[in-house]
Amino acid sequence: MAVKFRDYYEVLGVPRTATADEIKRAYRQLARKHHPDLQPAAERTRAAERFKEINEAYEVLSDPDKRGKYDALGANWKSGMDFTPPPGAERGPAGSAEWEDFGDVSDFFASLFGRSTGRAGRGSVRVTIPGNDIEAELPVTLEELLHSARRRITLNGGRSLDVEIPRGAREGTVLRLAGQGGQGVNGGPPGDVYLRLRLIPHPRYRVAGDDLEMDLTLWPWQAVLGGEVRIETPDGPVTLTVPAGTQGGRRLRLRGRGLPRADGTRGDLYAVARIVIPERPSSAEREAYETLKQRASVPADRPAGG
Repeated sequence: MAVKFRDYYEVLGVPRTATADEIKRAYRQLARKHHPDLQPAAERTRAAERFKEINEAYEVLSDPDKRGKYDALGANWKSGMDFTPPPGAERGPAGSAEWEDFGDVSDFFASLFGRSTGRAGRGSVRVTIPGNDIEAELPVTLEELLHSARRRITLNGGRSLDVEIPRGAREGTVLRLAGQGGQGVNGGPPGDVYLRLRLIPHPRYRVAGDDLEMDLTLWPWQAVLGGEVRIETPDGPVTLTVPAGTQGGRRLRLRGRGLPRADGTRGDLYAVARIVIPERPSSAEREAYETLKQRASVPADRPAGG
């Protein structure tokens, strides 16, 4: 006997490529929204039907085996199309215990998984629903990524939580605080808190993967003649040797002074040469540049870079 196909992905509002966490999150939000116990009396009957539909969809999509069988129907099925179950599928066991709380299941579910739909409804039931997950953005400083700092945050409602920034954390890293989310319904477990890290721009350093970059300002004579300069790194001041003939944009590497990795190693720090000239040269400086112009081996009328 043909029955109407039920698009469980559409019921939960997730794509067919949804991960287990995305399915779980969608279920929690919808189950709480449509739980009959949380609705006005006039809306409870309609909410109970929607609630049963949501639980049926989650029952299938949260179980890898059931989801695999369901997905075997094909990605092009749409709600309202007919589905003919394989021979013998409707003769499955009736009254499975895992569905006692949800009342009768749909004909489609029964046909696909061999469940009976012949039981009469039992009226109002209490169903435990996990609490909602909470997602938030957590701004962090470069120093906190460098030193695996601990932060105290305050959630809506006034709760304070201690959060550890782990070694190897980066922009976009998501931290999970298990059991710190919304409260469950009817004794259901609480949800989780997910914090996505957002790096606050640093005035001196730029992040490039595991590495850091900084500008190294050089006077023309430093770039030409080379020498030693004192620079600040995340680990304190160091002396850096500038090779003679350094061009603007050259990257000078300081090994192991970048961001920490999860394996205990660190990226590198790159000092990027930026050559500056005096905005208001003194008479002596101007005279020196005039002399350099006269003695330069490159013709004065030759375009730069030509």
